[in-house]
Amino acid sequence: MLDKITANLIKIKQEFAKNYTGSAHIQELIPSLPSNEFPLDENNLKSLHDFADKNPIYFNSFEQEISGVQCTIYEGDINEYWLNSIKHGTSCQPFYPTWIMSAYIMACFAKHLGYTELVDIGSGDGRIAFCGTLLSLVSHSIEIDDVLVELQGKICTLTNQNFNPKCTDALEFDYSQIKLTHPIFFIGGLPQMGGDILATNIIERINSISDLKHNTGLVFAGTHSKRQLSGNLANGGWSTLIEKHHLDVTNSVSLPTVWTFDQKIETPYIYTKFK
Repeated sequence: MLDKITANLIKIKQEFAKNYTGSAHIQELIPSLPSNEFPLDENNLKSLHDFADKNPIYFNSFEQEISGVQCTIYEGDINEYWLNSIKHGTSCQPFYPTWIMSAYIMACFAKHLGYTELVDIGSGDGRIAFCGTLLSLVSHSIEIDDVLVELQGKICTLTNQNFNPKCTDALEFDYSQIKLTHPIFFIGGLPQMGGDILATNIIERINSISDLKHNTGLVFAGTHSKRQLSGNLANGGWSTLIEKHHLDVTNSVSLPTVWTFDQKIETPYIYTKFK
């Protein structure tokens, strides 16, 4: 079912992007109702819309039918948050979010793989951790930027979903504090933009906690762009790190993000676990 939902999301995203005539800085869509193309839990789907409605980065929404699917289009502006996010010296990537629907699909795959906790590193406005909470995963949202964490706190209150936002440097945080047993870590940063440094640090910290790595998964955001990777396209640019740290790739899914809206390729997310 997840593969079907993913394929349908990519299909309507491509159709939407091809015909979009607005001028918003960012734009994305969420199916308005469950359907054959998107057989989603109705309460969870309502919560995804609630996240967008209560999130101040979105300033407009409207209904539109795309390839036979009734959708709600959300338009927004992240310039203020993007500018603030680049001031941190150890930040691996400015605030550029994945789509809310993509975040939900990613959390669904984590749930399907049997993980019970979700740790979102470089979580932005907390959308992946939010989706984990909807799916009954114990979520922890790690973000270095205080303005984004304040935004997350507001969203937690307004949506009545606590995904445990923490304002801290992921490179220094002591993960033993949150008593993880079967977690999956989402690494927010492309490999060529410092994500490899962040991921290496997280792996070292996982290794420092007794027996944790045997039950731990890591998800890396990659790219299919030859220009960005200088030709190294294996596993979205993460193949060197995956081999070095003896990880197995368990799943790979490509999903729409803000930064691939105007492209014909999506962003690959590489799911791995320790061998």
